[in-house]
Formats: sequence, structure tokens, C-alpha cells
Amino acid sequence: MPLNAKATQEFVPIKEVRDGVIVLKDGGLRAIVLANSVNLSLKSDDEQKATILQFQSFINTLDFAVQISIQSRRLDIRPYLLLLEERVKIQNEPLLKLQTKEYIEFIRNFTDSVAIMTKSFFVIIPYTHTVLKSDSGIFKRLFGGKSKEGVRLAQQEDFEEKRSQLEERVSVIQQGLSRCGIKSAELGTEEIVEVFYKVFNPGEVEGKIKLE
Repeated sequence: MPLNAKATQEFVPIKEVRDGVIVLKDGGLRAIVLANSVNLSLKSDDEQKATILQFQSFINTLDFAVQISIQSRRLDIRPYLLLLEERVKIQNEPLLKLQTKEYIEFIRNFTDSVAIMTKSFFVIIPYTHTVLKSDSGIFKRLFGGKSKEGVRLAQQEDFEEKRSQLEERVSVIQQGLSRCGIKSAELGTEEIVEVFYKVFNPGEVEGKIKLE
């Protein structure tokens, strides 16, 4: 009996990534904020308590749900090794050239035996609103079911309105994180695509997205 295999894309709820916003198939919007980590072990007991209480207060003040995702990846050390090898080629001092070669070999052996992991912390911020469809009654009444340009403009206006509401939530999240001593940055379109590329291609070794 033949199997009707479905494309992976059919199982992904994402319709498109547009202007730094994820548009879902059900009309919902999502934004992604990249946050750095805070090493509590380097803080005093009082500082730890203050940070935890501030974060607790921040979470309790939210009137919408958020999702926190942590991605662990093996760090790709190859670009760094290639850079060192290029420097070996232009190094004229024999002793420095030898030391650099030994250092390259040490790094290569070390990373082969120990997996160096990098972690990325993401906050996914949602906004869901009534979806306006081109064949809905409101569009038919407004445009008589004829003006495609009118429908397109109305859909664009609806998107911008929802995006504005989403950006307000992003601002709330970033301000709350800042009060906890956590730096953050909202991801743009290319960075969001990169995140999902890594999710769906876990076998590939990549570097981490960096905060400016």
C-alpha cells in the first residue's frame, strides 16, 4: 500500500517570516528576543536573591504568555583554526611559527575529545488576534468581493496593527529583562530564519548568534 508522504513544511505552523515577525498559518504573530545569560554563581548571596526576586516580579507582572527556549549547539571551531593556519603561513619568526602550529594541534586534539557547547537563550513572544480573510463577509461588504488591491491594503493594515501590538509586548519583555541585568536583542528576519534553519538541520555545526 503506497504511503502519501507529506512535505515537512506541512507540519510547520509558520506561513512566513516578514519584517522580523513570524506569521503563523492561523494568523498569529511571534517575535523572538535573544537574551544573554547571567552567572549567578559569580554573584554574592544578596545579589543572587535580588536577581531572582526581580525576575520573579517581572514574570508575575506579565499579562500574556511567553515561551523560553534554550538551544545547545556544539561550537564550530574550524573558522578559528583556519585563521590560525593563515597566520602560520605569513609568520616569519620560526619560533612563533612552531608555537602556533603546536597550539593549533592542541586545540584540534582538545576539541576532538571534548565537546565545546554554546547555548542560546530565546524568549518567544506571541500575539494572536482575529484573522481577517479575503473571502470574509467584511471584505465582501467593503470591497464588493472585487478589489484585490483593496483587500491587500486591508490585510497590510491589519498586519501592521497586530505587529504594533506585538512590538509593545517585545518592549515590555526587554525592559523586564534589563531590570534583571539581562541584555537582549530582538531578532530580525535573517536571524529568525537562521534559528529555524538550525532547528531543522541539527546535524550541522554552527556558531552562535551574537548580541551587539
